[in-house]
Parts: sequence; structure tokens; C-alpha cells
Amino acid sequence: MALDRGLDWLLDDLTSRVQYIRHALVLSNDGLVTGASTGLAREDAEHLAAVSSGLHSLARGSGRHFRAGRARQTMVEFDEALLFVTAAGD
Repeated sequence: MALDRGLDWLLDDLTSRVQYIRHALVLSNDGLVTGASTGLAREDAEHLAAVSSGLHSLARGSGRHFRAGRARQTMVEFDEALLFVTAAGD
């Protein structure tokens, strides 16, 4: 395990162990890619990070506005896939 790969090795392990996961991605609060599983092109990773950041930001804002508490997870159901966005820290 090379240290310069950051979280990529962990995301690769996750996608290999959990059936039906296509890709895994870690991003910063401002939507920048900090880790991506193998097979996810850089351009696609950046697009997915921007989409995920925007969706989760909307969910967090809705929670604040309606005094519903913290958004723990955002999910989008597509015809052929599911997208889960979950906070991984504060």
C-alpha cells in the first residue's frame, strides 16, 4: 500500500468488497476530489464531486431552514443507479 495514493486504496477495497458499488469518491466540503476509486476517470470524479457537494449543500440548507436538524445522508435514485452522499466528519 503506497502512502502517496491517499484514500484511493481504501475506496478500491470498498468497491471490490461490496457488491453493486460502481465507484466510490471522497470529496472536501467545497467539492474537490480528495480520493477516488480506480476506474473513475478524473473528469467524471470531478463532475460527481461537484454534483454531490451541491446536492448535500441543498440538503443541509433545507435542514437548517426547516429546523429539521443535520442532513446525515443525501440519496438520489436513478433508473439504473443510486447515489449516496454521506458526511465523513464534521
